[in-house]
Amino acid sequence: MRKLKNSELKRKTVAAFKMAPKIPLILILADVRSLNNIGSIFRTADAFLIEKIFLCGITATPPHKDIYKTALGATDSVDWAYEERAEVIVKKLQSEGVRVLAIEQAEASLPLSDFRVDKDEKYCFILGNEVRGVPQELVDDCDGVIEIPQEGTKHSLNIAVATGVVLWDFYQKFKML
Repeated sequence: MRKLKNSELKRKTVAAFKMAPKIPLILILADVRSLNNIGSIFRTADAFLIEKIFLCGITATPPHKDIYKTALGATDSVDWAYEERAEVIVKKLQSEGVRVLAIEQAEASLPLSDFRVDKDEKYCFILGNEVRGVPQELVDDCDGVIEIPQEGTKHSLNIAVATGVVLWDFYQKFKML
């Protein structure tokens, strides 16, 4: 088995990415403080053709060298916007029929393995601060909560890792429809 060269990967150009059909998923990053996490999330969103990222609260925005360091150019391909108050985006998306779900540990949360994608719906996942998670006020506004089951001694995953897990899960479920 031979490792492929970058030239053999047949990656989209930024222009082709912008024109490509996206999977019906939007992300809201609420008060994410690490620039490296933000960049990593952009890169993962690019990999799975995510529709858009909303950066909210203290979440930094491009251009920034520490975001670019991990995004590797994905801030140019993935559509994004800044809104100070995440609840404004939540209400707007819900008024457009988007199903908004927090990725969090909560009472009556749905395990990620039980989450089903409906091909006729558009979704938004909210991910929160590295220490405090998704604020309770946003959880209250959501249509539901998805939880990544964990069995170790730690209480959470790094936000970039958690985003990778839920995006891969959504992507593969959507592609199987």
